[in-house]
Amino acid sequence: MIGGVQGRSGFCYRRLDSVTGAWIRLPEERWQHIHREHPELDGLYEHVLTMIENPWKVLAGSRGELLAIKEVALGKFLVVVYKEINPYDGFVITAFLTRRIKQLEKKVVVWPRQ
Repeated sequence: MIGGVQGRSGFCYRRLDSVTGAWIRLPEERWQHIHREHPELDGLYEHVLTMIENPWKVLAGSRGELLAIKEVALGKFLVVVYKEINPYDGFVITAFLTRRIKQLEKKVVVWPRQ
């Protein structure tokens, strides 16, 4: 479920359910960072959001983060990096496009469970 929430500091953010059921937040500040550092994601805001709920795979990162990945064009993958703080809360760290799927596939698959 994607929903909007008014934060304590007055900014709005979106939250959605990860494949494990945790609510993942995408604060405006994080989206601005993603948009600034990865302008190729302009227009892909909704894709970034839905990646958390409906990824192709979720991989374990090297520092406790999770990487939701999905092919968005032939040979091009959207990666959304997020952190689950506990079973009920988490946040998006960053997102980017890559063609280097072989490097990602060396990581441990967290979902779907194999």
